[in-house]
This record gives sequence, structure tokens and C-alpha cells, in this order.
Amino acid sequence: MPETSTAAADPIRWLTRLRRFATSEEAGAAWLGCVGAMLITVGGLGAGSTRVHDPVLESLHLSWLRFGHGLVLSTALLWTGVAVMLLAWFGLGRRVIDRTASEYTLIVTTGFWLAPLLLSVPVFSRDTYSYLAQGALLRDGFDPYQVGPVANPNSLLENVSPIWAATTAPYGPAFILIAKLVTMLVGNNVVVGTMVLRLCMLPGLALLMWAAPQVARRVGGTGPAALFLAVLNPLVIIHLMGGVHNEMLMVGLMVAGIALTLMDRPLAGVALLAVAAAVKATAVIALPFLVWIWMRRLHQRRGYSPVAAFAAAAAASAVIVVAVFAVLSALAGVGLGWLTALLAGNVKIINWLTIPTAVANLLHAFLTPVGSLNFYAVLHVSRIVGVGVIAVALPVIWWRSRRDDRAAVSGIAWATLVMVLFVPAALPWYYTWPLAVAATVVRSSGAIAAIAAASTWIMVIFKPDGSHGMYAWLHVIGATGCAVYAWYRLRQPAATADEPAAA
Repeated sequence: MPETSTAAADPIRWLTRLRRFATSEEAGAAWLGCVGAMLITVGGLGAGSTRVHDPVLESLHLSWLRFGHGLVLSTALLWTGVAVMLLAWFGLGRRVIDRTASEYTLIVTTGFWLAPLLLSVPVFSRDTYSYLAQGALLRDGFDPYQVGPVANPNSLLENVSPIWAATTAPYGPAFILIAKLVTMLVGNNVVVGTMVLRLCMLPGLALLMWAAPQVARRVGGTGPAALFLAVLNPLVIIHLMGGVHNEMLMVGLMVAGIALTLMDRPLAGVALLAVAAAVKATAVIALPFLVWIWMRRLHQRRGYSPVAAFAAAAAASAVIVVAVFAVLSALAGVGLGWLTALLAGNVKIINWLTIPTAVANLLHAFLTPVGSLNFYAVLHVSRIVGVGVIAVALPVIWWRSRRDDRAAVSGIAWATLVMVLFVPAALPWYYTWPLAVAATVVRSSGAIAAIAAASTWIMVIFKPDGSHGMYAWLHVIGATGCAVYAWYRLRQPAATADEPAAA
């Protein structure tokens, strides 16, 4: 009876604490960000990554939001919402740096900011339409690793970006299985399918909320800073959740796998990491670093020699990964064709978010006036060089990360950052790969401010409809201004930061 009473009291205590938080001054940033999320949701109806033909808006007599003055209004509302959320985030970051924000505040604030976006159309990306179309391929008997969505004409196809329509799926069996199950559940209903896919990303966010502080406490970081940068970051809330990206699942599973390994549960940790790689292959970069952590446990606590400990950890990790992939591939009914599709779509993307593509753009801009220069030839060479940099840098980073747990986790952050910077092409949400791990090891206010500034620039450099503004100088200047303000807001002394509020 006492146990039943205690169990019944827990939800009551939780709701009481939540109510007290919601009505306190401490909830200011939570409510401000919630207002921003509401504006993004409303503005997204016209300015987001909407469907080509939207009978839902037409039935509600809201189609005018997508055209002319309606589009201007929608765009203004959406960008105002982004600005409001960024301001709320900067203010919360100031409190994290001053050590006046608790983990509870950050976790609950995540719910305030996320709730309105659960009802939003996709924003800043059209990838969710590709996910649904690829799931429908598998549902209808096609192999998504052999053919693109164009091979299966249906109502989902008209919303798929031309880049991805003829491109085979670059995702692992776990995510393709999820996409298949969603389309089996909702059919070709794009609206409901988008909502269900977004709900499928929530476990990734929940895992990240749990795991980031766990990792931080074990490698010298802080829980609030990890939550501020890895979870509440608008790059995560708006892009991953608002845009519905499978990176949300991948990074959540990856960081949870790191946490479990650090908590002396390496079998479960490596298994979770394998599932993360079965969502998106990038997560496998972390595996060799987890081997270092596991090896040290075997050497220090079980008396294995260093060589034997490394061999045992590496062999066990390999067996676990193979077993997880075998099970998931069998459940999805697919093979390993996705490995050959990893770069199929990326080579078609041209923007300034990776060093090889940025170098090709700069060389073309400066050398073309001097003489004829084929941009695509330069781009091809620069991307080959970039792949070479990755091939050399990753083993070096791995070898230098063997010292202790903090070095291993930092190594994962650096390795994924090098990967994003030097792959042939990247998109803003790719930067959540290193972000989720780096957030757990940062200590200084300067590092927090730098990551926040970079996240801000990457977040706003894309447009709400999924296109990018990197070739529009006004957009670049605006994004840079936001990043500079983020740096200034988080780097200024606490007394100076509080003056405007006090005034």
C-alpha cells in the first residue's frame, strides 16, 4: 500500500513542480522560446517546406499564405519566431555560463519549445518527403538501395526534391524499416506521415536529453552546458525536430551508446551505437573510440594486458555490430546496398558548408577573370583531396585519443567535425554530429560561446523552404550578424549582460 501511494504521488509531485516552474520567473526563457516556436509553426504554413499542392490549406481557405503578400507575412512570422527563439536561447546560455540554470530548467524548457513544432509543417528542409517516398518503395516491393522514389510513382513523389527523386536511399536498414512502417500505417498521407515521422524522432531527443549530461559528468563537462548546446540548440529543435531529420535518432542513439560505455555497460553501449549506424552510417565513426574506453576497463579492472584488452574489445565490438546489422537488415528485408549510395546524393549538393566545395567556389571566383576555369573540374579535385584529408586525419585523431575517457570522447567530436568539414557536401543538420558530442566536453565560456555562434550561423543560413542563402550576400550578412551577436551575448561579463534587463 505505501508503494502504491508513493507511485501515485510521483505524478502529482511532478505536475506540482512543473506548475511552479511555469509560473515562476525562471520560466521566462521557456515561454519566450515557446512563443517563437508558435510563430514558426504559424509562419511555416505559408513559408515552410510546404507541399507542392496542399489540399489541407485549401480546405481551410489558407492557401493565400503561400503566395504574394500572404507569403511575405508568413515569412516575416517564421523569421520572427526564429529570432525570438534565438534570443531566448542566448539568454538561457548566459545563465548556463553563470551556473544559475539547472538541468531541470533546461529539460522542461525543451518541452515548452518543442510542443508547438510537433504540429508544424516541415521547416528548412524537404527531407521528410524523401523519407516517406523511400519507405513507400520498400513497402511496395522495391529495393530503395537499387532504385530511387521515381521508380514508384504515387502521390508522395510530387513533394520529393529533384535531387533525391532518382537517388537511392543512403540510410541504414533501421531507418528504412521505420519509414516503411510509417507508410504502412498512414499510406500515402503526407500530412499524417510527416507527423508520425516526427514522433519517431522523439526517442532520439529523449535519449540525447538523458545521455548528454551523463557523458558530461564523466568527462569533465557540465550537464547544463551539454543540454544547452546539444538539446536546446535551435539547430536541433528547429532543424532536426522542426525539419524532421533522422539525425535526431542517430545522434541520440550515438550519445546514449557513449554514455552506456562510460557507465561500464559496453555491450549495451556498442549495441546502441550499431543501431545508430543502422540509421545513418556516420555514427560508426565513434566505434573505434569506444574500443579505447572498453579496452581501458578490461586492462584496469580485469587485469588484461593492453594488447589482449584491445583485441577483446575490438573483436567483441565487431561481433556486436555485425549481429545488430544482420538482425536489422533481415527485419527490413534489405542488403548492404545503402553503403554504395552514401555519396550518390551528396555529390549533387553544392554549397559552402564544406571546405572542398568552399575552396572550389573561391578558386573559381578569383581565377575565372584571369582565364577559363571549369568549376566542376576544380570541384571534383577538391573533393578528392577532402576525402584524402579524412582518410589521413581520422586514424591520427583516433590514435591520439587513447589516453583517457575525456580524450576518447573529444576524439569522437573532432573526428565527426573533420568528417563534416571535408566530405564532398554537407547540410546544416550534419553539424549536429560533432555538436552532440562536443557539448559534453566543453568547459570554458569561450568554447560555449563559439559553439553557440557557429550553431546560430549554420541554423539561419538556410531558408525556411529548404533552399540555402549562401549565394545571397544579404542573407550571409544577416546570418553572420546573428552569429556575432550570439558570441557577444554569451561572452560579455555577467554584470554587463544583466544591465539591459535591470534597466
